[in-house]
Amino acid sequence: MSEYQIRLYKDSDYESVREIFAHGITEHTAKAFRFSLRLPRIWAIFVVTFLLFSHITGSLLVSILAVIIDIGFLFLLNKYIFVSYVQHSLDDDMLDIQKYYFQRDGYCFWVAESSGEIAGIVAAVPPDHPGGERQVELKRMSVPRKYRGKGIAKALCRMVIDFARERGCEAVILETSYPQVDAWRLYEKMGFKKMRTFFAPSLMAKLIGFTLLLYRYDLPVHR
Repeated sequence: MSEYQIRLYKDSDYESVREIFAHGITEHTAKAFRFSLRLPRIWAIFVVTFLLFSHITGSLLVSILAVIIDIGFLFLLNKYIFVSYVQHSLDDDMLDIQKYYFQRDGYCFWVAESSGEIAGIVAAVPPDHPGGERQVELKRMSVPRKYRGKGIAKALCRMVIDFARERGCEAVILETSYPQVDAWRLYEKMGFKKMRTFFAPSLMAKLIGFTLLLYRYDLPVHR
């Protein structure tokens, strides 16, 4: 017998769903920060900062402290990207989930439940730019750490694929970020193909190397 069941979202799930989503996004801050630290342009900024303060103050200690401040600022930039995305989402589609996902055609929201607790979430929406095809976009996928490794994420992913198939769609698409390693590895194992890699649309995101990945899962079209 399965340790969990997948069902449609209901209003009593509201607070748990929002908390799971927020934590599932912001937990990737540290990974994004470590990725930024490996970028040559970031190290170039550190070197310039060190040399500049060394020239101005002649103090090794002050120069090192200036670089440490740079590092702290880099962490805050990464955190800001995740936190601002979460806040935007909580004020947008996650503000009134019932209205946003169940009062319009082509939208849906599911939760996985285990022993009375929410063990995962996922949503389906029509994509903003379908490109002339009937597609479904997978969004809001998140499974709390304590429930990972139980096949819940795969089951939620299949739910969206089945939803798209039943609607006669040609593909399921999704966007994820490079720091969300477990997520994009799961999607690739599920048969999603990476279509392109691109920076989030802001100068700050480009500076710290915040990369987005677009995936696609093709569905057989019955004619």
